[in-house]
Amino acid sequence: MDLRQFAGRIALEGTSHIGRFSLFFAETIRGLAEVRIWWPRYITEAWNIGVGSLLLVLLIAGFAGAVTALQTGYQFSGSIPLYVVGTLVVSAVILELGPVLTALVLAGRIGARYAAELGTMRVTEQIDALESLGRAPSSHLVVPRVLAAITMIPALTVIANLVGILAGWWSVKLVLPVTDMDFKYGAQYYFRPWDAWYSLIKSFFFGGTIGLVSCYMGMNAKQGAEGVGRATTGAVVSSMVVVLLLDTFLTKLLLNT
Repeated sequence: MDLRQFAGRIALEGTSHIGRFSLFFAETIRGLAEVRIWWPRYITEAWNIGVGSLLLVLLIAGFAGAVTALQTGYQFSGSIPLYVVGTLVVSAVILELGPVLTALVLAGRIGARYAAELGTMRVTEQIDALESLGRAPSSHLVVPRVLAAITMIPALTVIANLVGILAGWWSVKLVLPVTDMDFKYGAQYYFRPWDAWYSLIKSFFFGGTIGLVSCYMGMNAKQGAEGVGRATTGAVVSSMVVVLLLDTFLTKLLLNT
């Protein structure tokens, strides 16, 4: 294949995706005005995300906090005060592991679900039927899903942070002679309220990214079962990549590193 043709095809596809996503985003913003339509569906989607993902988030957060604590114990040297362990566990969970791992897990769970649902509706012409009746698919299908992701992923992140810290607290005492007072002192001494806000801000953007990208991929699925499969895979992969890019950008912007 000619390299110029390949580069040109990639550029054209990227430009077309940017244009379609911009129109999709504008339609989503316009659909916010129809509260009567999307509010009942939003409650259902929020319940499905929050309750349906809670056990998975608890499991991931618990293991993340425990592994962080155990690795801290492995790398710990005797010249460092023991209370620093509390600082390391709390900072690692709140600043990075809690919001990022929660977003990556939910990108796979709800991102795949949204893309598969909307992709199936697209290929079976259910969305076309809505449009032919003069109804906006965004207010019926996209807005409730995006808003549910924006509101519930930060809530799940808060729970993940708490569970991760508690799991790290319990685990670190298995490998180091750290008392509860040492851990609490280290956790409070270096803790800054901005860290908690930073975690919430990141999870807010992660939720919006997962909701918008997965719904966009589903709404633009091609015909047939293969098209739905590609849209689902593309939604998960794209959401994860954008989450990691946003994580880097927001860390640079908000922490001023």
